[in-house]
Amino acid sequence: MNALLFIGGPCVIESQAHALRHARAIAEIAREAGVDFVYKSSYDKANRTSAKTYRGPGLKDGLAILAKVKKQIGLRVLTDVHSPEEAKAAAKVVDILQIPAMLCRQTDLVVAAAKTRRTVNIKKGQFMDPWSMRNILEKATSTGNRDVMLCERGATFGYQNLVVDMRAIPIMKSFGCKVVMDAGHAVQQPGGLGNASGGMRDMIPVLARCGVAAGADGLFIEVHENPDRGPSDGPNMLKLGDLPALLREVVAIRRALTPA
Repeated sequence: MNALLFIGGPCVIESQAHALRHARAIAEIAREAGVDFVYKSSYDKANRTSAKTYRGPGLKDGLAILAKVKKQIGLRVLTDVHSPEEAKAAAKVVDILQIPAMLCRQTDLVVAAAKTRRTVNIKKGQFMDPWSMRNILEKATSTGNRDVMLCERGATFGYQNLVVDMRAIPIMKSFGCKVVMDAGHAVQQPGGLGNASGGMRDMIPVLARCGVAAGADGLFIEVHENPDRGPSDGPNMLKLGDLPALLREVVAIRRALTPA
């Protein structure tokens, strides 16, 4: 059985010391749980409703910090990209380029990311049904890059709420690609705090367990030592101290569902 993929880290890069500290801590937890860990953090949170929220250190400084994580901790790293130009620049440093949910239909961005030949993780937009993601996948793989994943993160359900239809996981897996469950952003309440997103952090483990039970190849969960003080998506980040137990649970679920 291949190890469960776990993508995690603080939502946004706060500082080099903060990134390295989290990378070391999460890597040790992942090693003990037996999962395949990729460190995630964003250099720019460009898809925000309010212009008043913290966006991050920017492309140049952010990539330099992610390069430090790779070199000093020995991890693969993932970050969001928002334009074809960013995809080309980020591909020189990171191992996985992530297409944000709000940008999943941007053809030039998807194609440019895939052309770098890096792994691409495409978030399913909150406005997309799972069947339509086949078209997005085909945009990426038309470049010849077959190393493309799709990521479930819920669908808009009324105002300031999301809901996850677990059928999306096997539906998207039927396209022949790996599927990741984003259990953190799936509990998001967009704009729920007025100038920032709210969220139901206590529901992250529930959706993580359900996603793995539905056949997800990996989990995406943003993790922070003190989410309530995180400058971005705090309500949707798992507390670092809660990660070991959750990873043990999802690994056990996946093992129980794997044919002998």
